[in-house]
Amino acid sequence: MCSQMEKKAEKTVKDSLTVMTQIVLPRDTNNFGSLYGGKLLDWIDIVGSTVAMRHADNRVVTASIDSLHFLHPVRRGDIVILTGWINYVGRTSMEIEVTVEAEDPLTDERKKTCTAYLTYVAVDKDGNPVPVPRLKLETNEEKLRWEQAIERRKVRLEMRKKMLEKSS
Repeated sequence: MCSQMEKKAEKTVKDSLTVMTQIVLPRDTNNFGSLYGGKLLDWIDIVGSTVAMRHADNRVVTASIDSLHFLHPVRRGDIVILTGWINYVGRTSMEIEVTVEAEDPLTDERKKTCTAYLTYVAVDKDGNPVPVPRLKLETNEEKLRWEQAIERRKVRLEMRKKMLEKSS
């Protein structure tokens, strides 16, 4: 971890881009030979938290994971490619997008399996939120993702508010 003096005030999407590749082994599958959803969620959270830590130069905690829809099954023996990048930063929070592709190693065919949006909060050693660097947007695609993330953030905050009201 960098000291406070060494931390950048601004970072790019490329600074924290993360790719992870996994082979689906028998221990990762259910009785149908498909990847357990929970195992894939674990891999998604690892990639997402890596992106967030790289951006924040700090510890992070997972604050939320948006709904996850599995578009295609991932089979035993497939290669799974998870790619994560940052879409949005607030003062202490970050939205990370992770896309998942499954590759058949025999045919090289790739299918998009799912996309996940995760929110992380940078925290100090005591678990208190700490500020994160601003995000320097360099492309039109990054600017579009930023705008879309703002809309998702509004929905998340409204959902959180309703959940808190129900729990009290």
